[in-house]
Amino acid sequence: MGFIFDPDELHEIAKELIGLPYEDLFPAAASRLERRWPGHVEHRCNWIFNNAGGAMGQIALLHASLSEYILLFGSPIGTEGHSGRYRTEVYDFQIAGETWCYLEGEMKRTVYKPGDVMYLGSSAVKGYRIPDYAWMLEYARGPIPTMLPFGLADTVTSTLDLRNFARTFWNYGRLTVRELLKGKI
Repeated sequence: MGFIFDPDELHEIAKELIGLPYEDLFPAAASRLERRWPGHVEHRCNWIFNNAGGAMGQIALLHASLSEYILLFGSPIGTEGHSGRYRTEVYDFQIAGETWCYLEGEMKRTVYKPGDVMYLGSSAVKGYRIPDYAWMLEYARGPIPTMLPFGLADTVTSTLDLRNFARTFWNYGRLTVRELLKGKI
């Protein structure tokens, strides 16, 4: 499928970010990823509100292609919602705060703290809650365009924030075309 990123390496990078002040944390994430995968990581953190599955947070796309994405995701005030069900794998590397999750059929939550990894396998689904605040480095691999309807549905049907809809499409499209021009799917 053309994967270039390794979840274990991303986890190690995420652990290096734990404890950094926010003004250093986000630029450090982009810088460390760019050093490891030169030419495949966005240097700027273009923050965009994201409403998906009933949850509201912010995202900053750092890499996007047809087969992978890396982004920063979080909320400074908490949120909760539905993960979505995808044909992809999704890894969330917790770098600040706390996230509670439960998989379909589970009766007890799992609490994730900085350094932990939340994994959502292909066709799996979970509920999640950020009780106060949380920031994570998120990596997905698989057919990424199939995730866009879920990721943008709340924006179209609930918030009607067409500016964020356009910004999300623009940033994903711009980064994906940049990767296609390099021969990466």
